[in-house]
Amino acid sequence: MPELSGVLALIPARGGSKSIPRKNALSLAGAPLLAWSVAAARESRLVSRTLVSTDDPEIRELALAWGAEAPFLRPAELARDDTPDLPVFRHALEWLAAEEGFLPGVVIQLRPTSPLRPPGLVDAALRVLLSNPDADSLRTVCPPAQTPYKMWRVERGFLVPLLQDGGPEPYNQPRQRLSGTLWQTGHVDVIPRATLLSKHSMTGARIAPFLVDPAYAIDIDTEEQWRMAEQLVERQQLELVRPELRSAVD
Repeated sequence: MPELSGVLALIPARGGSKSIPRKNALSLAGAPLLAWSVAAARESRLVSRTLVSTDDPEIRELALAWGAEAPFLRPAELARDDTPDLPVFRHALEWLAAEEGFLPGVVIQLRPTSPLRPPGLVDAALRVLLSNPDADSLRTVCPPAQTPYKMWRVERGFLVPLLQDGGPEPYNQPRQRLSGTLWQTGHVDVIPRATLLSKHSMTGARIAPFLVDPAYAIDIDTEEQWRMAEQLVERQQLELVRPELRSAVD
């Protein structure tokens, strides 16, 4: 595991979005969606720098206004609908190394689409990874609303169980008898630099789990999920890291 020589919080926020057009720039309960992730990074005591990777000039300006850095615009070929995370993160690390000589030992991904985070989450997750020398990365997880042992896919017109390791006909068993499963949330990914650049992976093979309260586990991909997130904020029943408008150089 690397020493804690530098921790980079990286927030990917491209301009294009098909499900909710320009959702990263839209206001969620009074602040742009991306600002909620910026706030979580800035609340951390261990994060060295908070950076937004975007291809969009407007989103770049929003990132700066809400307290993040945005020293470059991401190339268009790294901002397509089908662009995976890895080349986006490698681009950011390579740019920082070449232009500024900044070599963070750990990178934290904060996805804008998982905006509701409790205070202290980022640092707690980071400490778990740093205390586990065998882990290639860490991801936040929570119990799923539905067990995947009762999920299906269709092959040649017939239902086939999604999972095959649950014993005889797990889909006919009571839920309480099935193995526990976890759903990955988008709140926090903690990734050592070596995993990204040497293992060429966002996770590696050994992924440490970090459990989060399912009450926070909303991933905004649809307008209905957006409304649900706003309702959760408005009810004020969750302790949340909330955005605060300020300059990146305050």
